[in-house]
Amino acid sequence: MHRMIAILVASASLTLGPAALAQTDWTPVGQALGRDGTLQGDIYRVGLPRTDLKVSVDGVDIKPTLALGGWLAFRSMGADAMVMGDLVLTQQELNPVMARLAQDGIEITAIHNHLLRAEPFTLYMHVSGRGDPVMLATHLHDALSLSATPLTLTTASSPPATLDLDQNGIERALGRKGKVNGGVLQFGIARGEPVKDEGMEVPEAMGSAISINMQPTGGGKVAATGDFVLTAGEVNPVLRELRSHGIEVTALHNHMLADEPRLFFMHFWAHDDAAKVAAGLRAGLDKVSLAPAR
Repeated sequence: MHRMIAILVASASLTLGPAALAQTDWTPVGQALGRDGTLQGDIYRVGLPRTDLKVSVDGVDIKPTLALGGWLAFRSMGADAMVMGDLVLTQQELNPVMARLAQDGIEITAIHNHLLRAEPFTLYMHVSGRGDPVMLATHLHDALSLSATPLTLTTASSPPATLDLDQNGIERALGRKGKVNGGVLQFGIARGEPVKDEGMEVPEAMGSAISINMQPTGGGKVAATGDFVLTAGEVNPVLRELRSHGIEVTALHNHMLADEPRLFFMHFWAHDDAAKVAAGLRAGLDKVSLAPAR
């Protein structure tokens, strides 16, 4: 009887809508991590930008929100939670952080580059875990403490709301609305079909969306990077479009281990006229099955 009740309770918790799940008190999770997050639907997302690093690519100083924005995203699963994330690490930090995560039962699902010719070179470690949310946050905090990742918020002046680029023109070219974050124009574009990992839905806020970031560099130019989220049949059509428009493909890899459909993440880099870059990215997007623009 007790087992039957437990199954019914667990089943009910997995069918709760976003409004109910969003009422989860995530304050202890933020306290355990040392950084507060924000709710995006029923996802509690904590940003971990590497504001301590000074990274450049081809002479462009990279803003944290362009390509150094680590994150962790938690989702309630009844009494437990699921966490997924992307940690930005230096070569020296990679193995200590990985060893601690493995020791504490946090799964490593991918390790790779996003950029080429970055100085200093940065690596990106994708993680996943299920269990008590505060315990997950504690394990992640302990591992990140072995890096120089800032784990406390610092007071800073607000960035300007507008950028030195034609935001409206770029949005028209891409067919999507962007948002300005830390001096970078960002786009998150959902795929047309639901994404799952180990049978659990992976919303956009947990890393299933195509990411496009643009940082103005003066004279109408932008540095652009991010990743396309692709099925196997979309990989080479998108690659050919990006290459033909002068956009460099810098990495192709997985982020998850048991994703449905099987997905590949194609990272890119361009530093050119903003309109030209936007046209090339739109050509790539036209080869992907996307959700309708919102």
